[in-house]
Amino acid sequence: MTRVKYFYDLMSQPSRALWITLQMSKTAYEDCPVALRKLEHRSEEFKKINRFQKVPCIVDGDFHLGESIAILRYLSDKEEISEQLYPKDLQKRAHVDEFLEWQHLGLRLPCTTYFLKVGLYPLMGLAEVPSVRKLTELQNEMENNLKLVEEIWLKEKVFLTGNTMTAADLFGACEIEQTKICKYNVSDKFPKIAEWLAKVRQESNPFYDKGHKYVNKLAGV
Repeated sequence: MTRVKYFYDLMSQPSRALWITLQMSKTAYEDCPVALRKLEHRSEEFKKINRFQKVPCIVDGDFHLGESIAILRYLSDKEEISEQLYPKDLQKRAHVDEFLEWQHLGLRLPCTTYFLKVGLYPLMGLAEVPSVRKLTELQNEMENNLKLVEEIWLKEKVFLTGNTMTAADLFGACEIEQTKICKYNVSDKFPKIAEWLAKVRQESNPFYDKGHKYVNKLAGV
């Protein structure tokens, strides 16, 4: 039986979240790392794998699929994802899907924008360090959305969709963890998020720490 090929880079937040999900689910797959820093995803060879030239993506025989959430659902339908992480129960799954859909603009966009403009682009020499005014704007936008995580998604719940960790928590946590590279400490203003991150890490280790090895190295922690 041919294994699904998983193309990813652990510096990519959705790649990392899906990687941790696969490890926890004991999913059998062929490991296909892609070095974004070397622009391997921009090659013509990789374009044949994923026409959008992004990670993560999978190849299952002749079937090619990009987008982390689509991959999660596809592998779940193939019975290759833990039911705890992506439930079969209709309503429990709907709550997980609700967050996964919300986080694209509600969490991923502001956190990624902050990470790119404050951390990655200046580090790579692609842009200047933002002015104090611009930095404040970027941080305020991100924190407005972090406030929603703390006051809505984590209101009276241990995890984002209930009292059991799901893939929603892994995807959300990986986005927030990326901001550490910019020396942003979420615990300074959001103690409930910090407590939740610690619980997600505890529930998903040793894979959580392995997945965040390079993030933590760049963050100096």
